[in-house]
Formats: sequence, structure tokens, C-alpha cells
Amino acid sequence: MKYLKIFLLTLILGLVFSCGGDDDICESGEGTPRMKVSFKRESSGLPRTLDSLYVAVDYGSGKVQLGKQTNINSRLIPLRVDDAPYTDVYFRLSDKGAESKVRVSYTTRSTYVSPGCGIKKNYENLDAQLTNPNPVLKLEAGQNFIENEDKTILYLLF
Repeated sequence: MKYLKIFLLTLILGLVFSCGGDDDICESGEGTPRMKVSFKRESSGLPRTLDSLYVAVDYGSGKVQLGKQTNINSRLIPLRVDDAPYTDVYFRLSDKGAESKVRVSYTTRSTYVSPGCGIKKNYENLDAQLTNPNPVLKLEAGQNFIENEDKTILYLLF
């Protein structure tokens, strides 16, 4: 009985002290930032809220649907984290509607953050080209680097 109590006490103490610290989880925004895209009216240049927006991204192995969002004025889109110099992003206003392709070109710089987060990619020298101008009519550049998710990188004009 004495050995059972010692074993259980050792087991409980081992479980308590084996819990990891805060650096096990990357939750304070230290990971790779996403690209913020906002929307404007082409005629006036004023901000616009879209009723619905469907976004797909080609991460190198075909298009991945990021889903539909409704009543939005901006959207965060993750870019490729491999060594590719560009990411293709597709925008639609309806499920079966016309689709605009935007190629976002950039250079990347990797930075080590922590054991939990690993390596963070920073995107610099961003440049976007509109391939299919329907439903997106034009592009307007915002900030040309992605450091965090606060600043708008690209404006889509509808």
C-alpha cells in the first residue's frame, strides 16, 4: 500500500510539472501574416461593403476554396509559405459567377520566432496583376509589404 501511494504521488507530480509553458502555442500574432484585401467602388473610390465574396487560392497544388463571406468590407487571405515568388488568388461575387484572377508577386524573408511558432515569413515588394477583369475591374495598391494584418495591402475595385 505504501508503494502504491508513492507511485500515485509521483505520477500526479509528474503530470503537474510536465505541462508546457506559454511558448508552446503561437497565439499572440507572431505567425506568418495574411494579406488584407479591402474593396472600393471604381466610380467614386469610396469604400464598399460586398454582399458576398467567394475566394479561392492556388497554393501550388490546385485551387483551394476559402469559402464565402457575406457583408464584408475586407478579407484576410493567407499567401503561399513555400519558396514560390507568387500566389494566385481568385475572386467571385456569386457561387457560379464570373471569376477574377489576381497574381500577387513578392519576395519573402524568413524569421525564427519561437519553438512553438517556428519560422515566420514576411512578404516584401508586393505587386499584383489582374488577369481577368470581371467582376474585379481594377486593382489599387496599398502597402507593398506585409508585416502584420493591420494594414490593407490591396484594394479591389468593383
